[in-house]
Parts: sequence; C-alpha cells; structure tokens
Amino acid sequence: MDKGNCSSLTEFYFLGITNNPGLKMALFTMFLLVYFINLLANLGMIILIRMDPQLHTPMYYFLSHLSFCDLCYSTAIGPRMLMDLITKNPSIPFTGCALQFFIFCAFADSDCLLLAVMAFDRYQAIRHPLLYTVTMSSRACSLLMAGVYTMGMTDALVHTTLTFRLCFCGSNEINHFFCDLPPLLLLSCSDTQINELVIFTISAFLELGSISGVLVSYCYIILSVLKINSAQGKLKAFSTCISHLTAVAIFQGTVLFMYFRPSSAYSPDQDKITSLFYTLVIPMLNPLIYSLRNKDVKEALKKLKNKKYL
Repeated sequence: MDKGNCSSLTEFYFLGITNNPGLKMALFTMFLLVYFINLLANLGMIILIRMDPQLHTPMYYFLSHLSFCDLCYSTAIGPRMLMDLITKNPSIPFTGCALQFFIFCAFADSDCLLLAVMAFDRYQAIRHPLLYTVTMSSRACSLLMAGVYTMGMTDALVHTTLTFRLCFCGSNEINHFFCDLPPLLLLSCSDTQINELVIFTISAFLELGSISGVLVSYCYIILSVLKINSAQGKLKAFSTCISHLTAVAIFQGTVLFMYFRPSSAYSPDQDKITSLFYTLVIPMLNPLIYSLRNKDVKEALKKLKNKKYL
C-alpha cells in the first residue's frame, strides 16, 4: 500500500489477557509475585556473581549476562502488563510500542544465542580442561558477548524497522498484552509477506544456529565424558551441564512453538498463554534452576549469609 494512504496512527490499545474484572485482579496478584521473584532472583544472581571471587569464571560470567538479558526483556513487558491489568485505558504510544518490541526482541535474541555460547563454554571446560583458562580468557569471553549483543540488536533493529514502517489504517487494538510481531502484522493493511519471510529466515537462522551449537557442543561433551574412567568423574562432568540443558529445553521449546507455526495456525488466546510463560515465567525460572542445582552458587550464598551475621 502507498504510504500516502496510511493514516497517522499515534497509539495502540491492548485488549489484554482477559476482560473479566475479577480475573484481572487475580492475575495481577499472581504475576506481580512472579515478576517480583524474577527481579529479585536475577538481580541477586548478578550481584552474587560480581561479589564472590570464586564465581569469577567464564561459566558464571555468561550466567550473569543470561540473568541480565532475562531481566531486561521481562522488564520491557512485565511492569506494562501489570499496569494495564488495573487501568481502564491500556494504551501505548506508537513509538512506545516500537521501543518495547525492540528491547524485547534484542534481549530475547541475545538470550537465545547466549545459551549456545554457554554450551560451548561447557564443551571447552570438559573437553580441554588444561587449556580452558587460555581458550576462555577474559578477552575471548568479552568478544563472544559482544557478538551475542550485536546480533541481538541487529535482528531487533531489522524487525522493528520493517514492522513499524507498515501501514496501520484500520483498528489500533492489539489482541495481546504487549507489542509482538504476529498481532501487529494482523493489524496492518500492508502486504506483510516480506515481513513474514524475514521473520522466518532470521528466526530460523538464529534458532537453528543456537540449537545446532548446543547439540554439537553436547555431542563432544558426551564423547569426552565417556572417556573418563571413574563414575564419580563422569557424574561431576554431567552435573555441570544439567542446569544448562534444562534452561535450553524450556526456552527453545517455547520459542519453537511460538514462532515456527504457519500463520493459519495462529491463535491469539493460545499465543497469550505461551507468551506469558515465555516473557515472565522463564526469566524467573532460569536463576532458580541454576541456584538450586549449583553447588558453587549455594556455597556463595552461605558465605554471604555468614558475612551478614558476623
């Protein structure tokens, strides 16, 4: 459609999760608790890793960035969604919608790529333990993180630019609780085939690249572990990977379900439920998964508690 025929849309309205007032208050209470745990757990993980010298290793360096990404993309969605549950006018400015989507996309993509980097880190630690500190030096870790954030920001910029240059000349009601691609494309009166092609191509590249990186790393990890003679050594090697594998399975499984469906299979209500899990629950679960199953984190927490009591 010609840009000259587009109306000047200044804001969007969220239809939200539900229209039931009683259910809204129950959801507000529940997701306020979820977001509070998310905020506390991720900030706590970042501060703990920064404060404890024993956690100044590549594994925990990447884990602190995972918590940072989780915190950023959940904060782009969570507070706004909570406010909309208790207000009568759940609107967002056009530029605010674009900014919300950009932040969400940039850090969610970075999260996805970071999981592959963390798998590579585990591979280096188990496969080449003697060369680990040399291979995963501070400079190497910084370069890997720079690459992760650059790719995340680039992808977010491409999607944001393509999406918010479309014509929105009809309804401005988004059947969702945040500015996500599928409901925005449904509102557009432009031809969205290019957008859908770009979404599929870039998402497939990021997802397949990330999943392939994880699978290849763990194939080599398994081969390395099988060469270890003692059963205790094998168990110790695998135990360092369990938390990461759990986080990968939850995150990647949800993303594949959300974004790798044909447009004909898109269901707004189903997408809202999945998005709630993706944007609020997973960021809350990640630090809990790593802290509950991690001996080093538990010891760091104990030392911090002892310091307070002293």
